[in-house]
Amino acid sequence: MRRDRIAEDIYTFSSDVYAQVTSGVILTTEGTIVIDTLPFPEETRQVLAFARERGKGPVRYVINTHHHSDHTNGNFLFPEAEVIGHRLCRQKMLTSGVRTLAEAKREQPELNEVELRPPNVVFEHDVYVHLGGRALCLTPLPGHTEDSIGVMIEGDRILFSGDAVLPVPHVVWGDPEEMIRSLKAVRTLKPESVIQGHGDLLLKGELVDEIESSIHYLECVTTRVRELVQKRAPTSALLEIDIESCGKSRVPLDGLVQFLHRDNLLALYHKYQAAERPRKPAS
Repeated sequence: MRRDRIAEDIYTFSSDVYAQVTSGVILTTEGTIVIDTLPFPEETRQVLAFARERGKGPVRYVINTHHHSDHTNGNFLFPEAEVIGHRLCRQKMLTSGVRTLAEAKREQPELNEVELRPPNVVFEHDVYVHLGGRALCLTPLPGHTEDSIGVMIEGDRILFSGDAVLPVPHVVWGDPEEMIRSLKAVRTLKPESVIQGHGDLLLKGELVDEIESSIHYLECVTTRVRELVQKRAPTSALLEIDIESCGKSRVPLDGLVQFLHRDNLLALYHKYQAAERPRKPAS
């Protein structure tokens, strides 16, 4: 697993096992903060071992950027920590998360030891976490999911964006318009660097172009899919909408972005198709 030092006492871990998903570790004089855990226990244990070896106290907080299991499965390995997330993160983990974990365990025995541990500290609007001289602002960034948040480390101006910022936006469970608003909010925050939920670190000089590219991508796919639905074209016509024709490379995340793009097209197609169906008159 890849480990990078982002700034003084701020580290990221990137999974070798699943889609380059990232976890963050912030060391302070009063303990450690972990931002997102990893999907497989073997990798989260490496994060925990590092925190215990380098930290000046226990892991005090685990912050989840949203409810998806690739960011929350490892929560149970931090029993001494408070788990913080959006109110909807807790709600979704206790509903759909139970079913999702059960299905994953049937398919992947290495997940059998995972125990669902949703946030026990929740919020809905901007909130600060203070520890050992560090101040972290937790802010909603919906679009990928409605419970998505970002974590800005004040002073260093480092943003852990969760899946609000990805090499290719993914809105299957969310909303493209909300995603565009969140991307604009990230731009307004003017971070020095952004740790994406999956993939490489984005530096300040790259961020504006990356955000503009993602906004253009979302505008492109929504417009073109809507046009196909209005023409009553079959889903096979979605193949005409190549990822590169919407301004994104097919290379990042070892090519996984092509599948994210395909998922977006299908989800938007079915969403717009449902909206096109005439409503039944009230009886």
